[in-house]
Amino acid sequence: MRSCLILLALTLFGTQAHAQWDIEESHTTASLRGIHNVGGGVAWASGTDGTVLRTEDGGYLWQTCAMPPGAEKLDFRGVQAFDENTAIVMSSGPGDQSRLYKTTDGCQTWKLVFTNPDKDGFWDGLVADKAGGVVIGDPVGGRFAIYSSANNGHQRWFRYEHPERLPTLKIPTPHSSSEALFAASNSILSGDTWNSILFVTGGANGSYLYGTKWHSWPLDYNFATFVTEMIPLAKGSSAGAFSFATSTGCNPNKNGDCSFVVVGGDYQKPDQKAGTAAYAKIKMAGETPDHLDASTTPPHGYRSSVAYDTDQKLWITVGPNGTDISTDDGKNWRPLTPSGYDPADADKNWNALSLPFVVGPHGRIGKLRTITQSSPAAPTTTAPTHPPTTP
Repeated sequence: MRSCLILLALTLFGTQAHAQWDIEESHTTASLRGIHNVGGGVAWASGTDGTVLRTEDGGYLWQTCAMPPGAEKLDFRGVQAFDENTAIVMSSGPGDQSRLYKTTDGCQTWKLVFTNPDKDGFWDGLVADKAGGVVIGDPVGGRFAIYSSANNGHQRWFRYEHPERLPTLKIPTPHSSSEALFAASNSILSGDTWNSILFVTGGANGSYLYGTKWHSWPLDYNFATFVTEMIPLAKGSSAGAFSFATSTGCNPNKNGDCSFVVVGGDYQKPDQKAGTAAYAKIKMAGETPDHLDASTTPPHGYRSSVAYDTDQKLWITVGPNGTDISTDDGKNWRPLTPSGYDPADADKNWNALSLPFVVGPHGRIGKLRTITQSSPAAPTTTAPTHPPTTP
């Protein structure tokens, strides 16, 4: 019987996983929320006080970029880069404090390419490719504020630099009075900027997944609620969906099942576990889920960013009080604790992911190593002489 109880304990507690974040020197104390790993050793990061960073050697050395003009007080919460020379940064703030700047010379100089024309607006997410880009912001006048540079095959931010406001539909009732978007990690929005985009919301009436498509010029750009049921995440003015990602199988150019994971919670209650993650399986590449389930074992607190590690075949999510991983596509999460030679807080105080990099407040930058997993030690307490009763 003792062996059975030990086996039960091992089953319940699972394996232990150790955080493998190498803390890197960023040479800044800015709060970092923007991170984009381009590949080939090139990555860009961005944050408060007009801060933009760049590495060309996989994070060994982070270069402090020249500050974009007039950006001293701006908070760059999103960055999208294309190589070691070209990148676009998005600042988030009320009205004209939401802006886009672009560099083509390795961040030696910057050009202001777009300023938010909505005095009541606030930008939350940016996605861009070499065909153009899309910016999404808080609802204005009962409509999502979505701007696109894609113009009938032209590359507006690259050629014309005048993104256009898209004629989005009114937000469905009863969401219109409380629909919220969160600029926590530039990961509430994804897409290819030409065929479709997806974004997640939050707020007092709950979280939803929306999708948009356009087909012709002038833009016929409307959105639909892909998840007709509320995403099972925390609700409130400071709560909801803060980040989502898909596994590699969701690429329409690839075959096979894939997974869709959303994380969030209430950022004013960072230690609250309930309502911090949801997941769905997608049977056909290119589809979007119409229903998500709450994670059986959620992350151990509010999470602002999630990503799928294709090399290690696992999900990873980060937040202010820790890091969690899932090896069953978001159904169950377990903490990633520091290894014996990592700093004691190596798993904490993170904002955003672009694997293998993670960024956070006070200039924190980390780089993921291979995660080690081991079984916990067997319990040493004396087993009872009779089976436990079922509650």
